[in-house]
Amino acid sequence: MSLNYIEQKLAKTVLKNILQILIILIFNNFLAQKTPEKLPKNVVNDTISKKDTIVVKKESLDDILRTKADDQRRDIPKKMTFLNKNAQVKYQDMQIDADYISIDDNKNLIYARGKQDSLGKIIEPVITTQAGKKYETNEFSYNTKTKQAIAFNARTEENEGVITAQKTKKYNDSVFAMKNADYTTDEYYIKKKDTASDYFMRASNIKLIKTKNKSQIVTGPIQMYIEKVPTPLILPFAILPFSDKRAAGILIPSFGEREDVGFFLNGLGYYQPIGEHFDLKVLADIYTKGSWNIRPQMNYLKKYRYSGTFTADVGTMIRGIKGLDDYNKNSTYRIAWTHTQDSKSNPFLTFSASVDIVSTKFYNNNLNNNYIFNQNVLNTQQNSAVTVTKRFLKLPITITGSASYAQNFATGLADLRLPQMNVAINQFYLFKSKTGVRQGLLENITVNTGFNLTNYVSTQENELFTKAMWDKMQTGLKNNIALGTNTTVAKYFTFSLSANIDNALTTKTLKRYYDPIKTVDVDEVQKNVAGYSTFSTSASLQTTLYGMLKFKKGAAVEAIRHMMTPSLSFTYSPDFSSPGFGYYRNYYNAEGALTPYSIFDKGIVGSPSSGVVGALGFNIGNNIEMKVKSKSDSTGVKKIKIFESLSLSGNYNFAAKDHPWSVFSINGQSSFFNNKLSVNTSLSLDPYRIDFAPGATQGIRTEEFGHFSVQGFNVQLSYPLSSEIFGEKTDYAKKYPAKGEVRNENYYFDDDNYAHFDQAWTLNINANYAYSKGTSLLGTKIASVGLDGSIKLTPYWNINGSTHFDLVTKDLAYTRIGFSRDQRSFTINFNWVPFGQYKVYDFFIGIKANILSDALKYKDRSFTQPNAPF
Repeated sequence: MSLNYIEQKLAKTVLKNILQILIILIFNNFLAQKTPEKLPKNVVNDTISKKDTIVVKKESLDDILRTKADDQRRDIPKKMTFLNKNAQVKYQDMQIDADYISIDDNKNLIYARGKQDSLGKIIEPVITTQAGKKYETNEFSYNTKTKQAIAFNARTEENEGVITAQKTKKYNDSVFAMKNADYTTDEYYIKKKDTASDYFMRASNIKLIKTKNKSQIVTGPIQMYIEKVPTPLILPFAILPFSDKRAAGILIPSFGEREDVGFFLNGLGYYQPIGEHFDLKVLADIYTKGSWNIRPQMNYLKKYRYSGTFTADVGTMIRGIKGLDDYNKNSTYRIAWTHTQDSKSNPFLTFSASVDIVSTKFYNNNLNNNYIFNQNVLNTQQNSAVTVTKRFLKLPITITGSASYAQNFATGLADLRLPQMNVAINQFYLFKSKTGVRQGLLENITVNTGFNLTNYVSTQENELFTKAMWDKMQTGLKNNIALGTNTTVAKYFTFSLSANIDNALTTKTLKRYYDPIKTVDVDEVQKNVAGYSTFSTSASLQTTLYGMLKFKKGAAVEAIRHMMTPSLSFTYSPDFSSPGFGYYRNYYNAEGALTPYSIFDKGIVGSPSSGVVGALGFNIGNNIEMKVKSKSDSTGVKKIKIFESLSLSGNYNFAAKDHPWSVFSINGQSSFFNNKLSVNTSLSLDPYRIDFAPGATQGIRTEEFGHFSVQGFNVQLSYPLSSEIFGEKTDYAKKYPAKGEVRNENYYFDDDNYAHFDQAWTLNINANYAYSKGTSLLGTKIASVGLDGSIKLTPYWNINGSTHFDLVTKDLAYTRIGFSRDQRSFTINFNWVPFGQYKVYDFFIGIKANILSDALKYKDRSFTQPNAPF
């Protein structure tokens, strides 16, 4: 083939290729004038036509993977990287520190393992840090493509708690699944001060769910372990929220035994917040002999406005064995409501409520053991009240509307006042001052007045709001006008004058007669409007006298000071039982004697007084103190109160036809031993002799004056003792140089290795003696001693209790013994009532961590107690 031919062929080929390239460029330029379609992520858009688009694989890593280690090795054929000793990998927001790390590019897998000892046991964990959170594991695998991870023996800290799981799988940044996991809030374990937690909750499966604002743990069956010992505290599931907001959760019960109703779970329930202002909890008390009790409670709160609580107890008490004589079944209920208004929310209109209504035999058939431990079962009365008060900015008037309900368990009667209204006019001066400074009797005259409207009925509980109750209802209106004034006389005396006027209206009056068939006095209530007006006046003169008795210089007692406050008063009121007033009637009693009675007796507005009163009264008040030398006081002397107050009072009625002298009263109050021992006493003396007929137990008061027999005597003593009273606080750190710790209990040791610590104790002693005689031959006595206190056996073991001993019957009354143990992150409480009507013991374990405040309630806590300890 000739050279020319070859050159021609080559030229034609080149020209042809050039033409093809030009056509492609022109066509590509034409296509470029149009808006290109959005290509898939794995398609690279170049200058080649759409038909010939080149597709490439996405990179397996989204970011640069940085590594370092003391020893690094790369296996290129297998696409593996091996890091040994102080290995570290950083990828995106995650950092892995371990003794050994391998990176598999084929599987997109990072594997890390902690440091091992000679036996292959992990002695240093893998530490993974992501988004500011630290995770400790024995082994860790992370897929860079799926973002999923698997860890073994992982330790995950979340807020105040830590989760340790045999296996943990991370699905994404929000969901972690854990197998055979333990959760605890033990601060010592979290801070690695201890290798074992004092308690933990174990579940076979736990899911940790994390969101932007909160995190929570959701578990299947979960069991509590204390010091690695399993307890019978098992929950079918648990939701543990990690949030500052309130969250729903199970309320852990106490358990124990009561002699009358068997073994129990007390306070098992559920807590549920409702919106921003409400929360609800429902508690249950369950007993093995069939008794049960349900206790719903709703709290509400509006900050700076008001707060309150609705509570109910509904249950059935079963005692004995069905079919036997001792079997009985009683239904009980309790309804309570408290409402408190913030004083700043509306100073002109306030509303408050304190309602507590129970069935008649509620405390005799009580199923809530808290009422036993706090002695509510000893209540004989129950009171409820709802009050609305209205004040005015420019009017000197205060209007109060209320309703009240009082139950008496001894009589079975209920007193209802519905509604009740009081209008009070603020105190004002009757005359203006001429000089701006009030002087004399006239300028100092003050007036107090007001009106009180009441609807009242006393009835059986089963008659409430029936026709029988409304028929018994009484309506009364009372008005009181009180005038008073005072001035200084002869520089040292205060002279006072006062007058009282009472006006009353009522819708029912009384008619009394003797029924010869039934041989009893009959009180017949009549429906008609009637009223009365009464008045009384009084004058008094009072002064203060001082006396000082000084002792010779150098004596232990420097001086005794006596302050006496004598006063004389005269009171006058007419005889409102005279026929001219029309307030009294007469009837013939069983002996046929004409006997007066008031038509307002047993009424809601009271009765006018009978007999003229023209009584001269006296009162002598005393205060006696002593000054003694004292080295402990900076002034060198100390005041000791002999009597804070000691008073003698009585009166003589000039208008009385018999027994003009009243019973004399002596009252005293004082405190001793640095105001620790408090003493209150009272004594009543009858100045007239009381005669007793042979064999009679009731005497007759004669006119013979001067015998002064004791009619009543009472003394009350209260003495709070404590370890601080009997010695100064010891600085153990200075006194004993050797210090030791058993878990979280600190001790100080002397040279003989005996442990010492602050063993604080308290003991409150209360004693009461009361004697009442009157005109009876034999008086009645009440005498008791009460003790309550606590003592620390160790820094975290505490024993407390209370008891009362009846000195008359020689019997122990209510007695309670309690033990408590502060175990770092939880508290153990045990209460026991060993004898009495209710023999019961109660055992409770409560976690203190705030993070479990809603999920596993330690105390009945809600948003109304935001800072309550847990």
